[in-house]
Formats: sequence, C-alpha cells, structure tokens
Amino acid sequence: MKKLYIVLFAFIGLTATTTTAQDYKDVAHIFYSRCTSCHHLNQHAPPMMNYSQTMNLAYALSADLTGNRMPPWPPDTLYSRFTHEHIITASEKADLLSWINQGFTMGDTTLAPTPPTYQQYQLNGTPDLILSTGAFASNATLTADAYDCFSLPTGLLQDRILRAYEIVPGNVPIVHHVVVNLDSMATTTSNTAGNCWTITGDIGIGGYAPGSPPTVFPGQAPLKAGIRIKAGSKLVLQIHYPAGTGGQMDNTQIRLYFYPIGTTGVRTIYNSVPLQLWSLPIPANTTQTFTQNYALSGDISLFAVFPHSHKICTKITNYAFLGTDTIKEIKIDNWRFDWQGYYTFPNLKKIPNNYTLHSMHFYDNTTNNLNNPHNPPQNVQAGTSTTDEMFFDAIQWLVYQPGDENIDVASILANDPLLANVNDLATSSFQSYVYPNPANDKVNIYLSKKADYKIGIYTIAGQNVLQTKTSEDATALDVKNIANGLYLVEIKDIKSGETISKKIIILH
Repeated sequence: MKKLYIVLFAFIGLTATTTTAQDYKDVAHIFYSRCTSCHHLNQHAPPMMNYSQTMNLAYALSADLTGNRMPPWPPDTLYSRFTHEHIITASEKADLLSWINQGFTMGDTTLAPTPPTYQQYQLNGTPDLILSTGAFASNATLTADAYDCFSLPTGLLQDRILRAYEIVPGNVPIVHHVVVNLDSMATTTSNTAGNCWTITGDIGIGGYAPGSPPTVFPGQAPLKAGIRIKAGSKLVLQIHYPAGTGGQMDNTQIRLYFYPIGTTGVRTIYNSVPLQLWSLPIPANTTQTFTQNYALSGDISLFAVFPHSHKICTKITNYAFLGTDTIKEIKIDNWRFDWQGYYTFPNLKKIPNNYTLHSMHFYDNTTNNLNNPHNPPQNVQAGTSTTDEMFFDAIQWLVYQPGDENIDVASILANDPLLANVNDLATSSFQSYVYPNPANDKVNIYLSKKADYKIGIYTIAGQNVLQTKTSEDATALDVKNIANGLYLVEIKDIKSGETISKKIIILH
C-alpha cells in the first residue's frame, strides 16, 4: 500500500450569489473554509492561515485552479456523493482567480473574518487508550521504501467496542500511510526489518493518510456502529516510510475511543477488501484495463469505499450489479496516487443479496500519463512498491437491516460530540462568514452548505431591521438604507433550528 491522501478541496459546478473579490478580506473566508483544514501548522505545509502566507502561493494557486489540479477531489460528484466532501463552488473559484488576477491585494486585513483555530488533535475528549510505536528511525534506503509492522498489545482486560480512532504520526512528512489490523489472538510480533509487505491480524480496522480526518463511526440513534476489540488483543500498525527518509525519527500513536462498558445496540462494522488482483502485467507503452467481481451472499449496507492503486492507474470505477441493474458506488476519472482514502456515503447504501461488486481499473503505461514513475515507460507488474501497481479496493459495511438506506449518516456525524468544536468552524452543523465588516452598501453571507435559511439583521436592542430567506450557500444583503451602527446578523437553519449570530458594523 502506498500514500493514501485525503483531498484538500475540490471544484464542482455549484452556483452562488457573490461579489467580485477586491481585497484579501473578500476571499479570506474561502481559504478558511476550503483550505486551512489541511493547510495549517498541525497538518500540511504550506500553511494558508493569513494574507502573508497565502499571497506567497498566489501564482501556484492560480495555475492549480485553472488547471483543475486544485482542488483535487477525486470522486465524480455527478456519479455519487460522500460526507465531508472538500469542494469549492464555481463562484468561489471565480472570486479567488479574480483576486489573484487583480494583483492579490492585501487591503485592510482587519476587516477579514477571524481565522479558525486548530488543535493538535482532531477529536475531542480524552482517549480511552493510546498506543505508540515508540521512537523509531525510518529504515528506508535512498532508493527503496520501507514497510514496518508494529504489534502493540492493547492491555485490555475485557472486550471493548471501538467508536472512533485518530492516528497521529510523530513525523508527518515521512509517514506515507498507516494501515491498522486487529490481532484478536495476540499471536503476532513486530516486524521492523522494512519488509513487512503483508500486515498480519484477523480483522481490518482502517488506516491513516496525511490530511485524512480521524475515523468516527456513527454513535447515536438511529445508528450506533463500531468494531469489537477483544480483551488481550493486539493492534498491528503497518507504516510505510518512503525512500530517502532513512534515519529520520518517528513516533506514531493511535488514540482510541470506546463505547462505555455495557453499551447495547451497537452494530458491527466490517472492513474487507473483496476486490483485489495480484496479476497486473502492464507492458511499457501500453494501456490496460483490469476488472474484478465479487458476488455477495447476503444483503449488506455499504458504509464507505476505498479504491486503491498506484501511479500507472488513471481511472477507477466501482459499482454493484444484478443483470442490467446497477448501484453506483464511486467513479474517479482522474486517479491520483497522492489523493485517496475512505469515502463515506451520506446514507447507508443497500447492496442486496446476489448482487455482484464490480471494479474497473484503467492503467496508462505511456508517456501520456504525467504521473508515470518511469521515463521512458517500463514494464510494470503488481507489487507493493510505489513504482509497482496495485488493484486493492476495500469497503466498510454492515449486515443489512430494514430501513438502513434511510439512515442519514451525514447528519449523525455532523452532530457527533467527538467532532464538534474541534475548531471554530465546527460549532454547529453549518458554518457562516459575514463580510465585509464594517459593511457599506452590501453584506455578503457565505454558508457552508445549501439549506433553507432565515436571515435577519437586528439592532443590539433586538429590533429587526432586515429579514430574508434563502436556500443558497451564499447571498448578499442590501444594507444601504440601514443606519450606521453595530448590529447582529442572525442566520437560522429552518429545518434544524440551529442559529448562528455574528456581529457586524454598518458604516456608510
């Protein structure tokens, strides 16, 4: 397995009301909502938390935006949708390019929204168990990757049910990925010789990639789900260190959160790799298509999918079928090795008994593939090295129960206490930015999701001076006829009743 990156953000063709960006204050909210969740000091370099950091990246951002390399959300959003999509709207993209093309002016940065704050850890509360590899020096060579497996005793005296986990590398730049298995019988030992290609253990737990969110399973009605961790078991962490990192130190930990002892009604989530192929002859200067099928023997509820390949691969499509009927899962038309991971469906997806899981991978071993690791192209086979290829598509699933397909997984996760208030962008299931501040003739309101909203502007004494409704994720309010002063902007999600209030100064 190689790098398993979760995306930074992505562009899809949504529309919204907006104004032409003039200064940094007009685009800061876009960087805060679309970029900084990855680009901050505790995650990826370079950080993009303020004007000085962002303006240094302006030309690279312009090239990536116009070339559709950034934002790199791999799945085709017209084929299937997922929770926690890192997307950017068409109007946001236009505003960023407008700002850059006009010279990425700074303006008065005190009028920009307050930047978010981020913690070292992404999950709230104290973990029930923290396991660590201990200090370890990468044993990769200058030309070869290293795969090391750490078998870590849990020390549990009774069975527990895993509710969530967060993997935290001790040295983010050198950890390509971490794959976690459960060794229920505790018979495994660590293999840190650098050649632990196959991770041991009898139950798949999941994994980590730089930029990926922690794994949280739904933990409240109507769906409580998790993985049972047996007493006395071990967790096995396979860590991939890339070539050239030899001697650099790491100390990766996994932070585990369990359901309280005695919790009932928790359904088991299974992690399987039903679609894999270990014969992949891809001669130099050819393109090849490989497929795999897996026939189901019972109804399942699909929770998440994780297609995986390396750098010769350029396209992947997963779906289930019975005859001519198909159930769409995921379609990636521009596969990128550096941006991959688990994709969770907003609703459980029922795959009925006798349907067949299908996967197609397309490999381009020519000079047309700009990600080809070989120049000139060379013959490629299946293998674990970055320069080999893989066909390894995993799923997370539950045994189907009637009504599963109606469970709103996205809403359950959006309101999960382990995720709430991790930073100031996550205090509710939706977020907003109100700008400029002070405002002159218009107040622009950006919302993190489309929904039915009621928006009002109130004096500090509570008098309503403007009220409107919108179903869009951005809108502009005309405030030319509102007197100078300090006001509250109240934004209410009509369906959920959640309300956000922002202070704003109107100054003509």
